[in-house]
Formats: sequence, structure tokens, C-alpha cells
Amino acid sequence: MTKVDPFAFWSRGIGRRQFLAGSTALGAMAATGLGPRRAHAEETLNILTWPGHADPAVVGPFEEKYGVDVVAKEYVGGENMLALVNQSPPGTYDVVLSDAEYVVMLRDGGFIEEMDPADYPFDSLFPEFKKFPGHWLDDKLYSMIIRFGYLGLAYRTDALTKEEVESYAIMWDEKVKGGVGFFDWYLPSMGCLSLYNGNEKPFDIDDAAFDKLKETLFSLAPQSSGFYSMADTFSSLTSGAAKCIPGIGDWITLLLAKDGVPVDATVPKEGGIQWTESMSIMAGSTKKDLAKAFIQYMTSAEGQMRSAMMPAYNASIPSKPGWEMLNAEHPDEAVRLRMTFDDRNVLDEYAEGKIHIRRTPVQQDIETWNDAWTEFKSL
Repeated sequence: MTKVDPFAFWSRGIGRRQFLAGSTALGAMAATGLGPRRAHAEETLNILTWPGHADPAVVGPFEEKYGVDVVAKEYVGGENMLALVNQSPPGTYDVVLSDAEYVVMLRDGGFIEEMDPADYPFDSLFPEFKKFPGHWLDDKLYSMIIRFGYLGLAYRTDALTKEEVESYAIMWDEKVKGGVGFFDWYLPSMGCLSLYNGNEKPFDIDDAAFDKLKETLFSLAPQSSGFYSMADTFSSLTSGAAKCIPGIGDWITLLLAKDGVPVDATVPKEGGIQWTESMSIMAGSTKKDLAKAFIQYMTSAEGQMRSAMMPAYNASIPSKPGWEMLNAEHPDEAVRLRMTFDDRNVLDEYAEGKIHIRRTPVQQDIETWNDAWTEFKSL
């Protein structure tokens, strides 16, 4: 498999029209409400984020230092995030944590600020992440990488062997009929199936390859156990209702395995997708200095270590000092999270060319892929 080129992904801009269209795709998805967790602070920093990022286990030291409450509006899925940004008055959020592939839309929509690279610890990042695609647009910085992980195939180890999950082909096996679950978001699953079809650029495919991708996707309907929310993805693997789930990875299985559930995740031979979460300062924020300080904290060694161990879902981190602090203070966690320096670690699969950065569709629009996913769910 061709080694990933981390600088060759965003070949085109996305205008405000596409931003607005994309923001409606999952606009009806539910998200948790915006409201203070506690009332001891007079000031709040409002963040729009995937679940768990305002947990005191992650942001507690920042809140204590600045005397503020970090208050989260939580979403699931990039299009849901876009809809919330587009529908909210300026100033509603100070910081947005987004998947990296959506930063260009936020920039082109005028929703995030240009950031000064001198304000952030780029020297602390591993080389693979210093000029991450999509974060630098027209040589200007718009977002800082916070954490990442790999998406391949999660599976029950009491149902499938390590050898059986070396290829995505296991999903069509009779032994998992009615046991293939799906995280209910088109991008991760369809990206992995695109790799299975042999597309070296899984999200940059022509219409013929997309038609084949639809056929591959639809052929899994008889195997399906259901479509799951974020919480239900955890419970379906725990109960065994799902024997395997494509398009997810360690962010699910690490926590479940820690609790004794017989699960694991793998990047099959066809390759895997990297998810990447990054933080940007909202253009409408009236607390931009505090927002900058928050992103500085989240990219510090302590912020990185705490983010890696976030209770909601674990992740890999791009900061070498973060790895060092994790190994020094929580060596067992460093081993569990595969972020040690002496053994095989999470960067090895990256170096081996098995990992492809997740992005939004290139030759088709978001709605075309999302419509295919909706049709698949109705089969």
C-alpha cells in the first residue's frame, strides 16, 4: 500500500455554499445542552466539542488556574458540528474542537480565527504532525492538533480471532451474519470500505469507484446488527450484539478492554483511517485571549497527558512531552495506549503507510455520500 503523504490531502477549497449545504446534513441530530456544570466561577469558556472534553479530569487544572468553568455543547459527527456552528449566534462558542477534515469549511465559512504559530508548542510535536494537512491553509494556521486515533475494525475476541480480522472481508463471513454493527456516521465506515475496494485515496474516488463503494456497502445489509449512536456502540460490543464494527478503533475498545470486555481493534491489511481532533478559536468569541490560553493548555504536556486518558474515550496524542509525562506518571497507561518509546507504538502503523487521513469527499459532495448511507440504513 502506498505510504500516506501527509501534505497532499486538501487539494481544493470549500466555499460558503458547500459549508452551508454540509451543515444541514445531520442538523437534526441530538446534542447535549449548553449549561454550566457548576456555579463557582463567574466566567465561562464555552466550547463546542465531541463528548468528554470538558470533563474535570481533563480541564480541571485549567479551570483552577484561570478561575473559569469550561462549559461544553457536545455533538457527534462533523455535519452536526457544522450545523450547530451555522445556527448559533456569533459569540455562542469560544473554542471549537473539530475533526481535522472540517477545518477548511470552518475557515471558508468565516467561523474561525487565524492563529499565530508562535503562540503554540510546535517544537513539542512529533514531525508527522507539525504541518498537519487542513490546519495550515494558504500558509496560515487555523487549528491545532490535539489528539488522534486509527479507525479499522473493532471486534469481539471471543467471536473472532486476530487472524480472521486481518481483512475487512470477515464482515461478509457467515459466522458474523447479523453481527456486523455500524457507528451511525457515513464517513468512517465508508472510508474503510473504500480502502477494502482498493482505493489508495479512499475519499478521492471517481463516480465509477463510488458506485462500486455503494455496492460494497449495500451488500453488508444482510450482515448488519444495527446502527449505533456513540453510547450504543460501546453497549453493542459489550453485550455481544455486535461481533465486529468497521470504522471504529481503539477509542472504543481501549476503555472496554480495561473493564474486562473481550474486545480489540485492528487496522486490517487494506489499511485504516486516521481521525484527528483539533481546536480552533471562534471568530465571534469575546474571550479570545482565554480561548488561546485554553488551547495552549490542551497542547501542553499536562493537557496532552490528560486528553490521552480522557474518561469518555481514549486517544493518541501528538506531543512528545505529553508522551514523556504519561510514561513518567502513568506508565501502565502508556503501555495500554501504545505510547511507549521502547516498544512498538501507535506511530509505527503511521510510518508503515497503513494509515490514511480522514477527509470529506473530494469528487462527490457530502450529500451524495450521506444519501448513500441513508439508503443503506433503509435496506
